[in-house]
Amino acid sequence: MPISVRLPDDSLRQLPDGATGTALAESIGPRLAEAALAIRIEGIGLVDLSAPLPDGVKVAIVTTKDADSLELLRHSTAHLLAQAVKHLYPEARVGIGPVIEDGFYYDFLVEKPFTVEDLPAIEAEMRRIAESALPVQREELDRDDAVARFRDLGEMLKVEIVSGIPAGSVISGYRQGDFYDLCRGPHVPNTSKLKAFKLLSTAGAYWKGDEKNPMLSRIYGTAFHTQKELDEHLHRLEEAKARDHRKLGKELDLYSFHPQAPASPFFHPKGTVVYNELVAYIRSLYHKTGYDEVITPQILDVSLWKTSGHYENYADNMYFTTAEEREYAVKPMNCPGHCVMFGATKHSYRDLPIRYADFGRLHRFERSGVTHGLTRVRTFCQDDAHIYCTPEQVKAESAAFLALLMEVYETFGFEELRVALSTRPEKRLGSDEVWDRSEAALAEALTEAGVDFKLNPGEGAFYGPKIEFQVLDALKRPWQLGTLQMDSMLPERFDLNYTQADGTDGRPVMLHRAILGSLERFMGILVEHCAGAFPAWLAPVQVAVLPITDRVNAHAEAVRAQLLARGVRVHLDQRNEKVNAKIRDAQLQKVPYMLVLGDREAEAGTVSVRHRSKGDLGVQPLGAFMDELSAEISTRSR
Repeated sequence: MPISVRLPDDSLRQLPDGATGTALAESIGPRLAEAALAIRIEGIGLVDLSAPLPDGVKVAIVTTKDADSLELLRHSTAHLLAQAVKHLYPEARVGIGPVIEDGFYYDFLVEKPFTVEDLPAIEAEMRRIAESALPVQREELDRDDAVARFRDLGEMLKVEIVSGIPAGSVISGYRQGDFYDLCRGPHVPNTSKLKAFKLLSTAGAYWKGDEKNPMLSRIYGTAFHTQKELDEHLHRLEEAKARDHRKLGKELDLYSFHPQAPASPFFHPKGTVVYNELVAYIRSLYHKTGYDEVITPQILDVSLWKTSGHYENYADNMYFTTAEEREYAVKPMNCPGHCVMFGATKHSYRDLPIRYADFGRLHRFERSGVTHGLTRVRTFCQDDAHIYCTPEQVKAESAAFLALLMEVYETFGFEELRVALSTRPEKRLGSDEVWDRSEAALAEALTEAGVDFKLNPGEGAFYGPKIEFQVLDALKRPWQLGTLQMDSMLPERFDLNYTQADGTDGRPVMLHRAILGSLERFMGILVEHCAGAFPAWLAPVQVAVLPITDRVNAHAEAVRAQLLARGVRVHLDQRNEKVNAKIRDAQLQKVPYMLVLGDREAEAGTVSVRHRSKGDLGVQPLGAFMDELSAEISTRSR
C-alpha cells in the first residue's frame, strides 16, 4: 500500500510503501535530491535519507540551508577522520568523536600521541576518502552482536561503551567502505558531501575523563558546507590567536603565571591598573544605585559551610585548613558570609531591600586540566552582590539590576546580548507557588525592560530560577558573564527574618547577582575583545611623551608633570632612540596617545599628538589636549 507524507508547505505526497527520504527527495526533483543530506520527521527529529518513511508523518528534506545540517556534517566528518586514522595507523584504537562548538574531535588510543605535524597527512587521506563518494550505511544490532562485532575488530574501547548499554537495546553502527563505527547517527548519505574541513590541533584526554584511565590522543577539527565559510572561520581563528589574552598579557606586561601558584595570576603594575579601574568603575555605580560595600572574612569555620550546604555539595572544590583543632574553609563564594551579616541585625520591612556588595577574594580548587589563563583560575574576586528583599520587591530589584547591567555592558562595547531564563528543575526546593511567583517576577522584569530572552526549562538552580547573560565579543564569540539568581534556600537555612508591617516575621528573598562575574575572567575576555587596546580610561599608560632630541627634555618633563597633575597615567620615553622607534614601541604597547615633542613644540609650548589607530592628529596646545583627554576618560568613552 502507498504511504502519504506531509511536506513543510502542508501539501501531501504519495509514495510506495517502504519509500525512503532519498525517494521522497527524488520525487520532488533532481536538484533537491542532489542537495539532500537527511530528513527531519516531526516528533522524531533528523534521520538518515536511507530511513524508511512512516505513513502520515510531516517531513522536511534537510539541505545545507538548514541550521542543524552543520552538526550533521561535522558528525560525519568526525567519522571520516577516524577512518583516515585507521588507514594510516592501523594499530590505533578509536574512542569517541562528538561534535563540539565550531567543530568536532575524535579520541584515539595510540602508542605515540599525534602531533600537529601528523595532521596534513591525515587530512590528505580524509580528502581521498571523501572524493571516493563512499556510501554511509546504517546497521542495527543487538548488544551481544555489537560486542562481538567490535571485539572482532579489536576495538576494545567500543566494546566497553557497548557493554554499558542496557541489554535488549537496539544499537546502531555506520559503515563507510572498510570502516565501521558505533553511532546513533544520522549521517550524510555519502562521503562526497564532505568537502570543506580542516584539522586544527591535538591534545591529550583521559578515556571517559577519568585520570585512572588511559590517556588518549585527541585530534580537533572543523567542517563547513563551503570552502568560503571554512576560510572565514579559519581567519577568525587566526584573529583569535592574535588576541589570545595569555599572549597579550605577556606582551603588554599585564600579568603572569608561575608554578609556585598554579592557576593563580600575578598581576603586574600595568595589569593592576586595569584591574583596579574595573573595580573603581563598578564601585562608582554602587554609590549611585544603593549598594553598600562590605568586607567579609576569607577563612570561616566549616560549620558555616555545613549550614549553607556547600560542605556537602561543594567540598571537592574548596580549600580547608586546621588551626587550634578547629577546621576552617577558605571561602569559594561570599553568600554565606553575607547571610551571617544580615542575620546579625534585626531588620524591618522598611529596611529592605538591603544590598551587600563584596569584592572579597575567593578561592576554588579547579583541576589543572580545566584551568585556562585568566578565564579559569583558582583565586579571583567577583563584582558580587546579594540583595535581601521582600517577595513583592523582587520584580523592581530585578528591573533595576537589568538597567545597571545594560549600562555596564554598553560601556565596554558589548553590544550583542543573549539572555536566558532558566526555570525550575525536576529536583528543587520550595513549593510550586513560590516557583510560579519567582519565575513570573523575573520574566516580567525582562519583558518590561524590552529584553528578548529564551526559556531554558528545567535549567534553574535547585533553590530558584535564574537569568543568565551572554555577551558576544568583537569576534562574535559568546561569553557568559552576568547572572541574577533567586534564592529561598539560604534565607531558610540561616533562619533569616525581617519584621513585616503586621509585626510578624517574614522570610526575605535573596538575589545573587553579578555583572562582570569574576574580574579575572572578565579581564581576560576584555583583553581579547579589544585586542589589548584598552579605551583611554582603562589603559595602563594613557599617554606616552616622546621627545625627539635631548634639547627638549625640559619641555618633555614639564608636559609629563602637567599630565600627572591632571591624573593622567603617563610614560616619558627618554631613551636614546630615534622617534620612529619610540612611536613603534608605544604602538606595540597599545598606548592610546603619543605626544611627539621637537624643537618647534618646545618653543611654542605645544604637543604633536598621535593616536594609536587614527594616526597624526596634528599640533595642539597642551591644555586643549588635556581637556579633551580628561573628557574622554571621565565619560569612559570607547
